[in-house]
Amino acid sequence: MDQMEYRYWLANLPNIGVKKIERLLDIYGNSENIFRSTNEELYALKKEGAFAEHMSEKDLETITQQRDIDMIHRNYTKLINNGIYFVSREEDDYPEKLRNIFGAPYALYVKGRLPRKQDKLIAIVGARECSPYGKEMAKYLAGAIAKEGIMVISGLARGIDSYAHQGALTVGGGTYAIMGCGIDNCYPRENINLYMEMQKEGGIISEYAPGIQPLAGNFPMRNRIISGLSDGILIIEAKEKSGSLITVDYGLEQGKEIYALPGRATDHLSEGCNNLIKMGAKMVTSPKDILEDLLPQYVENADQSGHGNIVLSAKQYKVYSCVNADPKHIEEISLLTQLPMEQLMEQLLELELRGLIRQTLKNFYCKEL
Repeated sequence: MDQMEYRYWLANLPNIGVKKIERLLDIYGNSENIFRSTNEELYALKKEGAFAEHMSEKDLETITQQRDIDMIHRNYTKLINNGIYFVSREEDDYPEKLRNIFGAPYALYVKGRLPRKQDKLIAIVGARECSPYGKEMAKYLAGAIAKEGIMVISGLARGIDSYAHQGALTVGGGTYAIMGCGIDNCYPRENINLYMEMQKEGGIISEYAPGIQPLAGNFPMRNRIISGLSDGILIIEAKEKSGSLITVDYGLEQGKEIYALPGRATDHLSEGCNNLIKMGAKMVTSPKDILEDLLPQYVENADQSGHGNIVLSAKQYKVYSCVNADPKHIEEISLLTQLPMEQLMEQLLELELRGLIRQTLKNFYCKEL
């Protein structure tokens, strides 16, 4: 077997997790030495106490019985033939940002490519059942940040994660998804187009081998990789006890900068974000709040929205000024502008044709950020 096959073997030993692999590597130095160790050596270490706190008798049986060279070769070859890149901590290509985090995965499976050492990454996570405002802000902020060359990393979950990936791809930026299941399993299935597109402008990454199902316990664990690879974490809409805050906890342990999008005091989806800001997270109201931290030479464009100097009629200005990132129903806009419905619809259509506003749902309008 070659070196990569030894490493693949070690990564796929049943019920031998990160801590046990670390202990084996501490003693044997590399995966080949572990593979070549005799049964007598392994059991002697157990008897002497070297494995006492980490390895059970069943674990030792697993190591000694999972040494089918032909099967290892077939499985590893199948992995490569399916376009999946395998990298372990024994390779130089393993991401440096992950090496020293607590519980760093021994190996990663990748479709696409890994972030380069010089790449800057921002993690964007938040509510699955997000509001239209959260959706628009996730796409807008991710797009504006990706446009400056910063990669967006998230978890491909429905809601904020998906919209952050979309925002980055829309401007031709790079984005990465960390999966809570096998690399060959697009979860949720509704994101299959994103899953495929991201492999061209970034990658899909998982510590779980192909075939592993999206079990609930996998997702909190994958959050340490999202935070570990990032240079900062942005939370967009999170309830007081949101799962997104697990990523924040990992990020704080890893010394990452935490950013939060503020929300209305009465909005349950913003309780977590507002609390983070109270506790010292940096409040984000524009892309500049993040870009000036991650890009020391960053200079804000005169017009971040890209619309330039907008010339509007009095009626258009009245309509445009009362529309923002949070979609409003046409009846609410009518009340705010006091324009007859016929005139309002005419102005809305004109603004929409100019690319200044858009309909998110039927009769709901927001600014095109």
